[in-house]
Amino acid sequence: MTFMTDIHSTAAMTRRRKAAIVVQMLIADGGSMPLADLPEPLQEILTGELALLRRLDRVTMDAVAEEFAAELDAIGMAAPGSRDNAITALSSHLSPALASRLQSQLDSVRNGDHWPLVVDLPVPVLARIMQSESIEVCAVALSKLPVAKAAEVLAKTPGDNARRITYAMSLTGDVTPDVVRRIGRALAQDYGRSSATAFDKAPVQRLGAILNSATTDTREDMLAGLGAKDPAFASDVRKAIFTFKDIAPRVKPTDIPTCIRSVDAAVLTTAMAAGLAGDADVAASAEYVLANVSQRMAAQMREDAAERGPIKKADAETAMAAVTTAVRELVDAGLITLRDPDEEAAA
Repeated sequence: MTFMTDIHSTAAMTRRRKAAIVVQMLIADGGSMPLADLPEPLQEILTGELALLRRLDRVTMDAVAEEFAAELDAIGMAAPGSRDNAITALSSHLSPALASRLQSQLDSVRNGDHWPLVVDLPVPVLARIMQSESIEVCAVALSKLPVAKAAEVLAKTPGDNARRITYAMSLTGDVTPDVVRRIGRALAQDYGRSSATAFDKAPVQRLGAILNSATTDTREDMLAGLGAKDPAFASDVRKAIFTFKDIAPRVKPTDIPTCIRSVDAAVLTTAMAAGLAGDADVAASAEYVLANVSQRMAAQMREDAAERGPIKKADAETAMAAVTTAVRELVDAGLITLRDPDEEAAA
């Protein structure tokens, strides 16, 4: 548009210059524009163009306004233009679960800052970042985490890698805010989106639940075979399994009365009789139960168990399974928490 000139130059205006003129006209008329939604580089360019403007003659200003109005008239449809806008536009049309998950992601990102999504990642995922990304990126990510969570992530990072990351943190003093934002966005995109899976629980939890309900012989046979092929996975499965012999090492003493309260009295008597007559680990759990109830109740349970006499193996397993099921239901409901013997031994 050669007729569009300012008082300084006869050269044709760039689209950036025209955009700056339109913005200035809207501001002068008291208009409000969401310029903060633009990428920061574009905001910076726009600011630079506005800084170069001085005075415009009426002809130039009118021509720019007419061209802008003509381009608006030519637009047939305005699409969301960004992921955030798309989430907002489609939220009422998506499944409730997906809409809620996407909305939570949108609420966690403010002014292009994706770090809240990264900070909320589980510790195992953050530990994986520490082993997969460059040392410099890891140093920035560790610096953005809350102190307690950063310490937990560092503890789960291999020693040599952890030392290199902590040293790299001393070199992050000159990292620019824009670089930090771009790192946050990249990490959120790579690690913050959970991929669709066929199962809602991890393999360890699924296999643990199956073996919990299996007979003792079947469970031990499966674990022995699994241990020969994948010792680490077998160890994790053993931790996910909770049987009668796990009561003593894993249930807190104060939780015992709560755990047996919902078990039928006759079934509990059978379980205790079988437990007291069982192997060392099973008998230890039976004694543990008796030690953590009132003396009167313990004496009555011992007397009832002694009167019960010999018990068939199938009946014993059914009764003890009823006790452990009651414990697992309390754990799943969040009413009690099991102890981890390995962590207590390390402490």
